[in-house]
Amino acid sequence: MVPTTADSGAEAVRTRPALVLASSSPRRRDLLAMIGLSPDLIDPADIDESPLKAELPARLAARLAQGKAAVVAARRPGAVVLAADTVVGAGRRILPKAETPEEVRECLELLSGRRHRVFTGVCVVGPDGRVRARTVQTAVVFKRLSGAEIAAYVASGQGQGKAGGYAIQGLAALFVRELIGSHSNVVGLPLYETGGLLRAAGIDALAPPPAA
Repeated sequence: MVPTTADSGAEAVRTRPALVLASSSPRRRDLLAMIGLSPDLIDPADIDESPLKAELPARLAARLAQGKAAVVAARRPGAVVLAADTVVGAGRRILPKAETPEEVRECLELLSGRRHRVFTGVCVVGPDGRVRARTVQTAVVFKRLSGAEIAAYVASGQGQGKAGGYAIQGLAALFVRELIGSHSNVVGLPLYETGGLLRAAGIDALAPPPAA
């Protein structure tokens, strides 16, 4: 980026690089806003998200995040590219991003009364092309759900399009008996780890706003 110069005698101030979010998820935008960051550009990556044979949930989350970041970084040189992917795992099993009411129901029936893990892969590609990545996991324990509770949640529509068939930031919060780890990770972006990766790439949420 081209530095801007303040009044005579003041140090030159370098504007921060552009932040590109390689995701169309409004939840990730909202989470970034919580730490005072707003992407300069939303540029979702269009990649195949199908798991590989025998692939474990954590590995899938990491691979997809890095794959998305690589695709977008190739077309946005000089920017900081942030990509993430969230996967819900029950043991070695990868739960789908539920697209239908029936898939939501199947996910909730599987998760009822048991512990599962939510993995989010986060990948940041810096202006110099350096890749930094983390995979974060959170353990979540659901209470035992009644048929009426499952039916009500399915009818709400809140689980459709969500990994594991639920969104913790809505009615599903009523199902969570215990959570061990990062709450923002379950929503879709672990803020502690994301903040560190962005800071290393040149974007510090706690720094003063860049010069105009």
